[in-house]
Amino acid sequence: MARETTLQNITNVGIVAVIRADNGEILADVTEALVAGGVTAIEVTFTVPKAHKVLEYVADRFGDRIQLGAGTVLDAETARIAILAGAEFIVSPIVDLPTIEMSHRYDKAMMPGALTPTEVVRAWQAGADVVKIFPSDLTGPGYLKALKGPLPQIRMMPTGGVNLDTAEAFLKAGACALGVGGSLVEKSAIVSGNMDRIRDLAAQYVGLVQRFRSE
Repeated sequence: MARETTLQNITNVGIVAVIRADNGEILADVTEALVAGGVTAIEVTFTVPKAHKVLEYVADRFGDRIQLGAGTVLDAETARIAILAGAEFIVSPIVDLPTIEMSHRYDKAMMPGALTPTEVVRAWQAGADVVKIFPSDLTGPGYLKALKGPLPQIRMMPTGGVNLDTAEAFLKAGACALGVGGSLVEKSAIVSGNMDRIRDLAAQYVGLVQRFRSE
């Protein structure tokens, strides 16, 4: 899938589900539940054991039904492993130029993490397709709005601190999409195998984005 197509699909839905778990085997079921709820951008972090194998399995099972991403990617070597395993976008908590270059070499979207205005601009100048504002749980929607004031041209996605209570405020602040982890893919739901809970939460987030954009 071409990079621009991936980006368009992600921003259309507006939610990136960030999946972390001690056991990677159940993550395909989690993905199924997210898709059933309307969330089709799935980020599997490299904190998951054997994450590259999880990516391969999910890519084979879902194909073009989802936009599959790899998160917590800290270097170009890991980015290449993720891309060869099926990742269509790469997410990092940091700005690492070789990782951005590797992602674009394979025509994959790259979302490096940044916090300060200087970091955000450097990430954008280096070729970021979206700048992940992280950790947004420390700064909140007001900080994102402050960044967007002088930097309206930069696509930003807050990650951390995004939940059903704050999501609309982040969208109002100018987020192009929302990175949502534990408040969407609840650890308790994963442990108990309650996929209905994850599906219902996904539907709530997608509905929230749709309502906001239709106003």
